[in-house]
Amino acid sequence: MGAFMKKKSSDLLGEWRMEEMEMWDRDFMDMEVPAYIRFEKDGTSEFQFGLVKGWIDHRAVVRGGKPALEFSWEGSDEMDPATGRGWAVLNDNGNLEGRLVFHLGDESGFIATRKRVRSKGKSR
Repeated sequence: MGAFMKKKSSDLLGEWRMEEMEMWDRDFMDMEVPAYIRFEKDGTSEFQFGLVKGWIDHRAVVRGGKPALEFSWEGSDEMDPATGRGWAVLNDNGNLEGRLVFHLGDESGFIATRKRVRSKGKSR
């Protein structure tokens, strides 16, 4: 079952645009950069929204019968050290759905769409 999980969980790899969060509005989310979460093949990843930036250590799991990633993270919130945990799963629409939790603090669900990569040579 391990090989099956690695293949399915690979669908979550790449960069995702955070479109919605329960706790924060779009103005806050995109304050510094367009809000995103990125999962790399080697298990080291990152996210940023508002003034929160985190570096992720993720593992492939099954959540509700679907391939998912669970992770811990460390980083900063307005220049103060911050840590936490979270998870992400592909929903039925092909979007990323998950939750970010701050250790001893806030938590928020999020929805993200896959970031489209522009083809070279196209100016559209």
